[in-house]
Amino acid sequence: MPTPPHPTRYDTMPYPRCGRSGLKLPAISLGLWHNFGGVDTLENARAMIHRAFDLGVTHFDLANNYGPPPGSAEETFGRILQQGLSAYRDELIISSKAGWDMWPGPYGNFGSRKYLVASLDQSLKRMGLEYVDIFYHHRPDPETPMEESLGALDQIVRSGKALYAGISQYPAEETRQAAKILRDLGTPCLIHQPKYSLFERWIEGGLTAALDDEGIGCIAFSPLAQGMLTDRYLDGIPADSRAGKPNTFLGPDDLTTDRLGQIGRLNALAQRRGQSLARMAVAWVLHNPTVTSALIGASKVTQIEDAVAALDNLAFSDEELQEIDKILAG
Repeated sequence: MPTPPHPTRYDTMPYPRCGRSGLKLPAISLGLWHNFGGVDTLENARAMIHRAFDLGVTHFDLANNYGPPPGSAEETFGRILQQGLSAYRDELIISSKAGWDMWPGPYGNFGSRKYLVASLDQSLKRMGLEYVDIFYHHRPDPETPMEESLGALDQIVRSGKALYAGISQYPAEETRQAAKILRDLGTPCLIHQPKYSLFERWIEGGLTAALDDEGIGCIAFSPLAQGMLTDRYLDGIPADSRAGKPNTFLGPDDLTTDRLGQIGRLNALAQRRGQSLARMAVAWVLHNPTVTSALIGASKVTQIEDAVAALDNLAFSDEELQEIDKILAG
């Protein structure tokens, strides 16, 4: 028999409201982009998901193509859900997305109505679910009218296969357009999922203002910059690290001498704050008032515990913020 979730799981996790909606999300959410695929160990994936829930992490974020192979992260999550967490479905926020390459031919990518609707049907089957809480268009499609992609999200919500609609990686102006289209359709845009970290601050150039104006929540993915903002690279690039492995989104070229120097100086600041670099990086993302939740990835339970521990110190002095800006500018 699976061990029941910890009875105090809701005692310390903050649950900010997502934009102007009625939905609250945990300040820390768990993404299954890496380490939950068919090539990964099921028991490690199970341990991470159960520990996250014990710590009050109620939001689990997936996409149709997460793996590898594509789709296998949803299969893994579905198996873990059915074998130990199905009784708690109403305590969970489960999301999926479509927008990247998923199956051969002209209908398995981007943002057509056919692709988005078919993709969610496949995702629900893989996870053994009747609905997801949030369904995203994973990226803008320059070749499909925005009205079609967002109309598909409206159709999906009205069909009961998703409760809320979201977008990911839309620039500021396209976000405003998307918000108007969805609002006019009667399915408001709940949330935007952009990439945001100390090393990736593009959302500060107009997107956060758009989200605030439109009342859209923000869940920041890759707050640790694919692991660069951890102690993993303080002494160079380990052979068993993500940057040391082939065929990953992070390579040795990303860890230049200048970048490694920044990591070292940021780590020194984190130490003075009494935090690990990873905890400070997560805290810094959550320090932005537009951000509802930090969407972390993990390869082991202790990384989830470390990210949640960032909530112990979210305050930054003006001097610390100025030092961070100086480090990143240098």
